[in-house]
Amino acid sequence: MRVVSINRRTVERGALAAASGLLAGFAALAAAELTASLVRPQAGPVTVIGGAAIDRTPAALKDFAIRTFGENDKLVLQLGILATVGLLAALLGMFALRHRRTGAAGVLVFGALGAAAALGRPDAAGPADVLPSLVGAAAGAMVLYLLVGKLGGPVARPSSGDDTAASTAEGSPIGIESRAGTGTGTGAGAPDHSPPAAWNRRGFLLAAGVTALVSTGAGALGRALTGRRAQGAAASRAAVRLPTPDSPAPPIPAGASLRIPGVSAFTTPNKEFYRVDTALVVPKVDADTWSLRIHGKGVSRPRSYSFAELLQRPLIERDITLTCVSNEVGGPYAGSARWLGVRLSDLLREAGVQPPSRGGRADQLIARSVDAMTLGTPVEEVMDGRDAMLAVAMNGEPLPFEHGFPVRMLVPGLYGYVSACKWIREIELTTFDAYDPYWVKRGWARRAPIKTQARIDTPKPFARTSAGTVMVAGVAWAQHRGIERVEIQVDDGPWQEASLAAQATTDTWRQWSFDWKATPGGHRLTVRATDGRGEVQTELRARTIPDGASGRHSVFVTAG
Repeated sequence: MRVVSINRRTVERGALAAASGLLAGFAALAAAELTASLVRPQAGPVTVIGGAAIDRTPAALKDFAIRTFGENDKLVLQLGILATVGLLAALLGMFALRHRRTGAAGVLVFGALGAAAALGRPDAAGPADVLPSLVGAAAGAMVLYLLVGKLGGPVARPSSGDDTAASTAEGSPIGIESRAGTGTGTGAGAPDHSPPAAWNRRGFLLAAGVTALVSTGAGALGRALTGRRAQGAAASRAAVRLPTPDSPAPPIPAGASLRIPGVSAFTTPNKEFYRVDTALVVPKVDADTWSLRIHGKGVSRPRSYSFAELLQRPLIERDITLTCVSNEVGGPYAGSARWLGVRLSDLLREAGVQPPSRGGRADQLIARSVDAMTLGTPVEEVMDGRDAMLAVAMNGEPLPFEHGFPVRMLVPGLYGYVSACKWIREIELTTFDAYDPYWVKRGWARRAPIKTQARIDTPKPFARTSAGTVMVAGVAWAQHRGIERVEIQVDDGPWQEASLAAQATTDTWRQWSFDWKATPGGHRLTVRATDGRGEVQTELRARTIPDGASGRHSVFVTAG
């Protein structure tokens, strides 16, 4: 009976110690979030640690995360960080049961690591960025020290033959029988009626409840203050009145949209447009305070522009399809929108920039965002006459925050990681030899023209259809080259030409359809496209790294 009671007490105290660690972790994160709301949201420990993890993750693992989790990759990362923090906090709590001060000091060590990560971020705003991690760690250490103190000191091991000492060290004589079962003395056979040794269950529960309540309030206040900080940016976006474009987009041809169920719409709604970036916290930039700086090699007249100044310039409106380099064959990371913006080549020429083909000193343009992301773009492509722009609007409204408000860059025909800088704040002219931007440092190619691709949108993989005529349809793209032909192969049969929708421009994707005479059984459908230069989409399979996926999209369907 005595051994069972001691084990139960030990397990109970261990569980409460782990709970103390979890509460300390919760208090640390809540205090950090509240502090970050006063400093800047990007300085929160989960954000800076997550950013550091992203920066140090091998390109292949990032590609796996995007492929596996899609646009939920950031959520998965954050949940993983929180789960890790919770596990470490619970372990620290159990450790602190025997080493109270050392356990609390361990929380401070993690705070120091968070502070170091904050200072090491490329978008670090200064020493104040360490405050959320340090304040959070101090709060967590204090909570852990106080809560574990309510559980009493280390469990004393009984001396040889002294079982009473064991029960006393556990802090309660309840349910513990004396070995003899009789007597009132203080000898080895007498029952132990000594008071609990530093064991305060009621005090612990009260302290734990207060901690949870205060931490919840601090976290809620932090989120509320962060929301208020973003109100200025939201107000500036709501106040934007988009000018009429000086060069409107040509009307979309009536036959460009086939209106076939299951096929991607010609114009992707903003809420459905893919998002792939490294920002764990979407920057909320106030357009009234935003500015863009153009400088660097070959810039004879450095310039700066405010958002209002950009809106006063001649604006172009174009339908352009964007594609992410992380898009697998048949993947979802492509979308088409109507963009409004300023011609980037005009701004560069006003700054005195010339393309390399005309003797320009710079062959690479580095675009920097407000979160310090760097993208490198070939100057020649920006200035070769294509509709490269600094976009201010998307599908008739100011850019959504998730897609780069107030201004983003885009260059038709190039994958996004070398052309589509969101939240842009600076353009520096340099050379490929002199500077490697973010993704190039991680193994991606310096130049990344979009590869010719076709995708089957309907029927879906492993679909079951009726035998007879089945509509097979999808989209194909080869931005800045256009799509000339799409063909379908059924099993190992001959390639058969699909019907093409009207082509809006060479910078947009093109819908296609094919009436398949399905016979009963399982079939593999494969699609390939030919671009406007007559080049047929390769069948050679390649992963997304280093310059985009290649191969032909296939689906397996069963007709019956």
